Amino acid sequence: MSDVTLVPVSPEMKPTFVSQIQEAFQVSFEDLNGPWSQKILPAEDVEQSFAAPGAEAYFAMSGDDVLGGAIITAEPGGERGELALLYVKVGSQGTGTGRAIWEGLEAMHPEVSVWETTTPYHEKRDIHFYVNKLGFHIVEFFHQGHRDPHQHGDQVGGMPADVSSELFRFEKRRR
Repeated sequence: MSDVTLVPVSPEMKPTFVSQIQEAFQVSFEDLNGPWSQKILPAEDVEQSFAAPGAEAYFAMSGDDVLGGAIITAEPGGERGELALLYVKVGSQGTGTGRAIWEGLEAMHPEVSVWETTTPYHEKRDIHFYVNKLGFHIVEFFHQGHRDPHQHGDQVGGMPADVSSELFRFEKRRR
């Protein structure tokens, strides 16, 4: 999809971002695991990403239509960046939107030579996307015996503890 433009998320549009990313994550989780009564991605978790030092949040737009979005952080003048959250709006998956979002983010930050992100181990579609489409590499596996040092508590978001404690950490090194 070539007509995707990244537009900063304004304070008044944050609720739209939160609602859409929650829906995308919920549908993805439930497609694999069946109905789940809790929000897979609580609003507080999204707000933490918005509030992180150096956070930048963007909508992916095609004309007036929101197709997805992302939140990143990048060290000021530094070499490292983190993809905190990325989503493609429900109904827009499989159209190249996710790749267009990522390529736009990379173009905005040519100074970043190492990008990092994590995703739950059960998210095969995400793993395929990061590894096979975007060129990330799995560099670490977090589990009960090797916990993510950034994780607070036994659970990530609203996922069951046995699922949420197992995450892959990815890195993408650019030349």
